[in-house]
Amino acid sequence: MTSNAVNQDDSRLARERRAVQRLYDAFSLHDPDLIDQAVTPDWDDIPLAPGQGPGPAGMKPVIRSVIAAFPDVRIVVHDMVQAPGRIAVRGEITGTHEGALFGIAPTGKAVRFRIHEFHALDGERITTTWHMEDWYGLFLQLGQFPAI
Repeated sequence: MTSNAVNQDDSRLARERRAVQRLYDAFSLHDPDLIDQAVTPDWDDIPLAPGQGPGPAGMKPVIRSVIAAFPDVRIVVHDMVQAPGRIAVRGEITGTHEGALFGIAPTGKAVRFRIHEFHALDGERITTTWHMEDWYGLFLQLGQFPAI
């Protein structure tokens, strides 16, 4: 591999890492519009949250609801494993439950729960995200579960 090819790969990896960080910054910086810089217009989020629409426009109400429930929300990335076009993340969401979430009234409790995500990228932005949040762990911390 030539030096130029290595530099191009490094540049691509850096752009892709920035896209993933922007996705999390949309939550942590309370700016849902940052998602437009992070994902493609036809981004596929798997699985969709209840009532979530497709693409970045469908995620913005979800971001707003998380911010309303946890006004001090932060997403911390603990590990990121990357190959060109793929990033795996092990992270954690922290915040204080000060707004309703899934019908659970505010508890005032500080919480932290894990996330695991796999992102496919096109060299600039995220095209697909497969994710799993530890909702069970969150509900245990809140001391209640949403009504079914």
